[in-house]
Amino acid sequence: MTAERVNPPELSPPTGFSHAVVATGSRVVFLAGQTALDVDGKVVGETLPLQFERALVNLLTALRAAGGAPADLARVTVYATDVADYRVHAPELGRIWRRLAGRDYPAMAVIGAARLWDERALVELDGFAVLA
Repeated sequence: MTAERVNPPELSPPTGFSHAVVATGSRVVFLAGQTALDVDGKVVGETLPLQFERALVNLLTALRAAGGAPADLARVTVYATDVADYRVHAPELGRIWRRLAGRDYPAMAVIGAARLWDERALVELDGFAVLA
């Protein structure tokens, strides 16, 4: 994939995301929402950072199984049950993202959700990627 991250100077400088991603490739991979489920289907981690890390690992595992890499992510949506808590932990979540996915940020949004499918889940990530 070729990805051009577009961050116009007329918009607030992005932190941990890109305002737009222009992706060129031959395959689009749609990634289902991933929470902090382990292989037994149980939510692991009691804190938002621990659950975020596991959800991101799960998302990247699905992406790699489809033949992609973190740099192929064009869009990720984060659903959080507590946006205020997400903002408090944002610096730590950013470090987790950079360690696991690098600095090629996709277009992103964080959406507050009253609850997620898994009642113990604090965060869920979904997205799509464009592969060469």
